[in-house]
Amino acid sequence: MRAIISPAPLGGTISAISSKSAAHRLIIAAALANGATMIYLDTSCEDIEATILCLRSLGAKIEETPQGLLVHPIPKSVSFGILKALAGAELDCKESGSTLRFLLPVAAALGADARMIGEGRLPARPIEPLASEIIAAGCDLDTTEGLPLTMHGRMRAGRFELPGNISSQYISGLLLALPLLDGSSEIRVSGTIESRPYIDLTIQTLETFGVAVFEERIQVDGEDVVVFSSSGTYRTPGEVTVEGDWSNAAFWLSAAALGNTSITVKDISLSSVQGDRTVLAALSRFGARVIRGTQRATVRPDALHAFDMSARDIPDLVPILAAVASVAQGTTRIADCARLRIKESDRLVTVRDTLVALGATIEIRGDDLLITGTDKLSGGQVSAHGDHRIAMMAAIAASRSEHPVIIEGAQAVDKSYPSFFEDYRALGGHVELEG
Repeated sequence: MRAIISPAPLGGTISAISSKSAAHRLIIAAALANGATMIYLDTSCEDIEATILCLRSLGAKIEETPQGLLVHPIPKSVSFGILKALAGAELDCKESGSTLRFLLPVAAALGADARMIGEGRLPARPIEPLASEIIAAGCDLDTTEGLPLTMHGRMRAGRFELPGNISSQYISGLLLALPLLDGSSEIRVSGTIESRPYIDLTIQTLETFGVAVFEERIQVDGEDVVVFSSSGTYRTPGEVTVEGDWSNAAFWLSAAALGNTSITVKDISLSSVQGDRTVLAALSRFGARVIRGTQRATVRPDALHAFDMSARDIPDLVPILAAVASVAQGTTRIADCARLRIKESDRLVTVRDTLVALGATIEIRGDDLLITGTDKLSGGQVSAHGDHRIAMMAAIAASRSEHPVIIEGAQAVDKSYPSFFEDYRALGGHVELEG
């Protein structure tokens, strides 16, 4: 699909859609609980659908309702041991990295005799050292290199060891698996933990479903190690509401900073553990005016100035903050971007190439982005590179462009935000979709 966006300021009020990150975790926990759970969810997307599809393959019954999802858990007879109901299950993760990295250890803890497959860049995205830890715990995987992957056997309880500078999804996946194991287990994470807020979101989900998570800091051979453990089994809360998504709200709030009219995003929690709520702090550092309210946030435009920041805990904000930096006075450095290389695209490259094609001045230096601001972008034709955040970044950049922005492969937004272009129009944007 091609999106043709004519330059126009965005402004007004929009409701945040449900958080994809929270939804993944809540749906998985509900499928592992001791009874049915009603999950209030106001949207879906390709990634969430992939998680639902895989859980259905494992035996969960998930019904779509006007309010969200009614999740009936994997039958208890299936949940303990390698049983016939799981034999030969195919778990199609589509292009969802969260689905793969969460359900690989969960399926191993269930003893699923299963085959995992995926699409797009997902089969080539790394699963090490998570895969090796699962093998060491007694589960047989036929590869540690990616997808397709076939597993046999059931993962044993014990100690799991991971470095902190890998995907937080590995740690979250193991945390989701621990309550399913027979016996006490712990996860030891050495060094600085990246994307820590996503782990906190997993812990919050576990606690919602009755699983207590404990954290201890120790020294091993002079190195800092964080030890996670848990107690309890999954118990349904009966019903739960998926909170608003800061990752996607960030695009609208940043559009206000880029433009000349304020934008309010409502139905988002200012106390959320989602790391991407720090978009407000970042936009404030750029010079935009930020107003925090009850379950809402407003950004008003003002003169923008460069500053230096780290993407260690907020990698998903890099595309849209790079767009803001491209029109901020001075040179912005966004450091610690290594993890962006293994997203739906190599986002260090695609952020640079897309914004440069639209008239920005950006260079990659190591794992950092250096962005020198200009008064206005020129516009032009770009590819989404199969990456939802690149497509949305380009669309927001169009609001500060002199000429139209044409996005090839704009359907990439369906991965996380299928109604993105509808909401873009609702805020005054001019979008024509072809194909």
